[in-house]
Amino acid sequence: MKEIAVKYFLEGYSCSEAVVQAAIDKGYSPIELLAAATPFSGGMGVKCLCGAVAGAMLVIGSMFGKDAQHDGKKARLIAKQFNERFSQKYKVNCCKVLSSGFDDFHSQERKHHCCSMVSDSSEIVEALLKENFVQS
Repeated sequence: MKEIAVKYFLEGYSCSEAVVQAAIDKGYSPIELLAAATPFSGGMGVKCLCGAVAGAMLVIGSMFGKDAQHDGKKARLIAKQFNERFSQKYKVNCCKVLSSGFDDFHSQERKHHCCSMVSDSSEIVEALLKENFVQS
């Protein structure tokens, strides 16, 4: 999934959209989730929560969020596990901190820097989905 997400990110999808589109391609999430991912780009437009992390959270919610089959507890547990794994590598999930040092937020240099967050978010969320018995 991570290679697919990075490919979409480099083709022009935002970080959040790339993670979600890769999950859609793998059959983890419905196509309708892509539009919901758009506002999470660039830390929700204010460089707050990393969009790649937000995209992963949307995927987790689409699989385990509160509905007729789920009470939402598993989604919260998996979200916590995701954040623990992401934090092991990056320490934070704030877009502003993760992309600090790049004066031009829209530069190719910053975009290539963010490929690692897109890749790692996709890899972590896919591992968690598989660990929780979701088949691709």
